[in-house]
Amino acid sequence: MALFKRKEPIPASGQGSDLSTLILEGQDMIEQVGQAHTSRWGLGTATAWGFDQTTGVITWTFADRTASAAAQILGSYNAGAGSWLWAWANKGLLPSVRSSSDRFRSWAQENGHRGLTEAKIECNAEVAATMAAIAFRVTHATGFYRAPAGASDVFFTFGPVTITDSDGSSVTFTISLD
Repeated sequence: MALFKRKEPIPASGQGSDLSTLILEGQDMIEQVGQAHTSRWGLGTATAWGFDQTTGVITWTFADRTASAAAQILGSYNAGAGSWLWAWANKGLLPSVRSSSDRFRSWAQENGHRGLTEAKIECNAEVAATMAAIAFRVTHATGFYRAPAGASDVFFTFGPVTITDSDGSSVTFTISLD
């Protein structure tokens, strides 16, 4: 049984891809999956987090457990520069960890949303979060994490989360949006 009901599939053409609707749906979905991940394993309460580009795995560390998941980077927001950089344009990222961002760029191009295909966009934090919400919705992600990383925040999506307790036992938590 699905935890949340996904909205209608996003059309392949520009028809039906109204950005205001996608923004609202993406923000709502991020809130819903965030609440589910927070209540199940503590998303947002870890003492540390890390991301390994070579494996594509994000890990959150707690006093008594770790949580890990395959992840993708959508983009990053630098408050000092007041800019958003899509992951597909970040040459410091391996292609394997930015493929969701690549798919989003293709979708934006196919649907005539030229403003969303700019590599770097001058904006504030709210606009950056809005772009991430649209990408979250379009890419059908089931987990979302905004991670502090020095002067920037990195926006991740992730899939099923494996929680490993200090005794070595583990369980995998999956959110289905079907």
